Amino acid sequence: MTPDWIAVDWGTTHLRAYAMGPDGVLAEGGSPKGMSALAPGDFEAALLEVIGDWLPAGQMTEVLACGMVGARQGWVEAPYRAVPCAPVARDGLCRVATQDARLDLRIVPGLCQTRPAADVMRGEEVQIAGALAVRPGFDGVICLPGTHSKWVQVSAGEVVSFQTFMTGELFALLSAQSVLRHSIAATGWDAEAFAAAVSETLSRPERLAARLFGLRAAGLVGDQAPETARARLSGLLIGAELAAARPYWLGQAVLLVGSEATCAPYAAALTAQAVPAETLPAGACTIAGLSKLRGT
Repeated sequence: MTPDWIAVDWGTTHLRAYAMGPDGVLAEGGSPKGMSALAPGDFEAALLEVIGDWLPAGQMTEVLACGMVGARQGWVEAPYRAVPCAPVARDGLCRVATQDARLDLRIVPGLCQTRPAADVMRGEEVQIAGALAVRPGFDGVICLPGTHSKWVQVSAGEVVSFQTFMTGELFALLSAQSVLRHSIAATGWDAEAFAAAVSETLSRPERLAARLFGLRAAGLVGDQAPETARARLSGLLIGAELAAARPYWLGQAVLLVGSEATCAPYAAALTAQAVPAETLPAGACTIAGLSKLRGT
């Protein structure tokens, strides 16, 4: 197998790579050696562990990498591009010098904005480009749920503005490291409890902190099941996020980009607000975005 080029999605915790041919993915691989697990001098070796067997001898293979590999703590910092702009642009790629002569490596820069508030993204810009490749002509809002959820306004093929919410990280911290850990199940779900919690904080986001402690109290003096508490915690946080992001989604077409498990709660919450949302898989959007960037 000799790939035409290689696509790499290198995040904080994982590295994923795809050998690309004329008709799409020829092979894929990955490792748990994300940006946070590597020292500055370890990135090339970590990449070669995954893609080394794909690189033919005596020639250079183009590698396009996106994500936290281009962060300040990554392999090489790829400067942000300021919005409004197209989500990706070939003239913005950051070339990386490598010891292995078979590598022709370029890192995709993230996006930034300074107004109305400072914000940044890395990796999501490629998924946005991929979503626009899958849905050409789309004007509206793209939501990328995750550890740090993004709400992105796109128009005429450009990212106009975006806002980040630490909802996923807050859920992880509160459910595992706060007093709520004694009341929250590790798995399980209660769809009705989730919907009710979304409605509560969507209408009264200023009561979020009190509602959170109520999860603990309901388990001590009531009969609230840990699975119900888990769903309510998710609903309270997503409801608060939707309240703050209302200017993005109200009256707009929404695309959700992520895994089915991550996007499903957002789709349910938006549907309850009469906002239809289509879900696109994040991995496919990443490949489509890097392919669009390369011109294939």
